[in-house]
Amino acid sequence: MIDFGRRVSRWPLRSARLQRVPGPDAFAADAHPVADGHDTRRLSHGGRRPGSVLLLHGYTHSPAQLDALAARFFERGYNVLAPRAPGHGLVEPGAHATVTAAGLVAYAAAALDEAAALGEETGVVGVSAGAVLATWLAAYRPDAVRRLLVLAPLYGPHAGQVPAAVRVPMQVLYGLRALPDRRNARGYSYHAVGQYLRIAANLPAVFPAAGVRSVAAVLAPGDTTVDARLAFDVPARLARAAGATLRLDTLPDDLGLGHDIISTHRLGAHADALNERYVELYEG
Repeated sequence: MIDFGRRVSRWPLRSARLQRVPGPDAFAADAHPVADGHDTRRLSHGGRRPGSVLLLHGYTHSPAQLDALAARFFERGYNVLAPRAPGHGLVEPGAHATVTAAGLVAYAAAALDEAAALGEETGVVGVSAGAVLATWLAAYRPDAVRRLLVLAPLYGPHAGQVPAAVRVPMQVLYGLRALPDRRNARGYSYHAVGQYLRIAANLPAVFPAAGVRSVAAVLAPGDTTVDARLAFDVPARLARAAGATLRLDTLPDDLGLGHDIISTHRLGAHADALNERYVELYEG
C-alpha cells in the first residue's frame, strides 16, 4: 500500500482516469439481479432539505449495512442516499470480485450528483473501502462535498494483514490484475481490494484548499484490518489543506470492537449510542 507520509512512489498505480471526475454517463448499472433487501436506499422528506448525506457502504456489504445510521440521519432532518456499489448485494455470489477502480469512482460520482440535488449542503459518510471513495469525492469534488466522515477507512492494510515490505508489490500486482485472484479467509478478493487501494493511491498529493468544512475519522483500537496511521493521517491532511475542522475519534477499548464499527449485529447494545456519536461527529 502507498505510504503517503513517506511519499513512496505511486507509479504505476497513478492514472489520470482516477484523478478526474467521470462524466454523468460513465456509471453502468449491474446487469445481474440484486438480492432481496440489498438495493439502494433513498430516504426523502419529499423535497430539497438544508442538508443531504451520501452513505457509502463497505466492501462485500450493501446499503443494508447502513440502515440504522441512515435512519438516524433521516430523523435529524436530512435527505439520505445510500447507494449500492457495483458488484455488491447481488444474487450472484462473489460478484464483488469483478469491481474496477474506474467503475467505483464513476458510481461514487453519480451518487454524489444525486445526493447533492437533495440538499443545500451535502456531505459524505464512508465505511472502510467506502471511506476511500468518500475521501476521493471530497478531494475531487470540493464544489459539492462540505462534510466528510470516514469510519475505519481502508487507505492501507494493517501490517498484520500485509507486511510493509510487500505492500507496494502486492498492490501493484493484484490491483492491476497481473496475478490470478486470491481470496482471504473472509472471502475478500485480492483483485477487488486492490481496486480500492488503487483509488487511494490516486488521491492528490496536495488536497484542495477549499471545499470541505468539517472532517472526522473514527477507528476502533481493535481494528486489525486497516493501517491506523493512514486512517487518521489522510483525513488530517485533507482537513488542514481546506482549513476544515478536524475530529479524530478512537472508540473506547472496552467496547471490544474491531474493523466493523457500523453493522448493528456487531454493535449490539451500543448501536444506538454509536450511531448518535457518528452523526454528531459528522455535524461537527
